[in-house]
Amino acid sequence: MRKPKIYLETTMFNYYFDTEREAHASTVKLFEEIKAGKYDAFTSFYVTDEIEMASNPKKSNMLALIDKYNIKILKASEEARQLADIYVNESVIPVKYRYDGLHIAVATVNNMQYIFSLNFRHINKLKTKAMTGIINIREGYSPITIASPMEV
Repeated sequence: MRKPKIYLETTMFNYYFDTEREAHASTVKLFEEIKAGKYDAFTSFYVTDEIEMASNPKKSNMLALIDKYNIKILKASEEARQLADIYVNESVIPVKYRYDGLHIAVATVNNMQYIFSLNFRHINKLKTKAMTGIINIREGYSPITIASPMEV
């Protein structure tokens, strides 16, 4: 049986180090499950681009997780940008937060089964889950499950 392909959105890297957050323990546990081989883990150029905006040592610590847990980085693509534009144009993702749509789109076009996110404002919320699923099917893609590490 193939391991599930999972996409880690930027908040996952933040919460790994944020020991004050309720989701910290579940986030670390998910990373440990990745290390144990339970999942085939991916992130993307869009995540590393967002991480690059952080100051050190936070930036270097978050980037180090990618190597430590052998997380593969998906490249930016025109296909993902076009799908993200659909999410924005159909008011699923606000234009100001287009990167959130890019996370969902890059995971979708690369056939991930799950997106793990603690972004409850734009990604991991009922409207986004429902509407991206509908749009993905309409556009010829599979729907994707968006979840938090607490749901694993």
